[in-house]
Amino acid sequence: MALTAQDVARIARLARIELTPEQQDTAQAELNGILDLIEKLQAVDTTGVEPLAHPLSAHEDIVLRLRDDAPTEPATAERRAELLANAPAEADGLFLVPKVIE
Repeated sequence: MALTAQDVARIARLARIELTPEQQDTAQAELNGILDLIEKLQAVDTTGVEPLAHPLSAHEDIVLRLRDDAPTEPATAERRAELLANAPAEADGLFLVPKVIE
């Protein structure tokens, strides 16, 4: 699947970027190259291949290095008030944020 100049112009418009004709030609070539690589990857037969959680797990045993989900300090009303003191707006012990989705 190759992208046309109209496809690249639509992508640029959706991304809200302005491309010169030279930049549009370069973007078209680069995007088509990426799509070609994706097609080659999809053509590879991967039946029987176990997915990797991490690229290095094929060579060594990688274990998720996450700490235990445990509180590091006690939750107190004083600590909450201290944290909320920096908030531009708060109500009922919660941070108030501006609405971004209508």
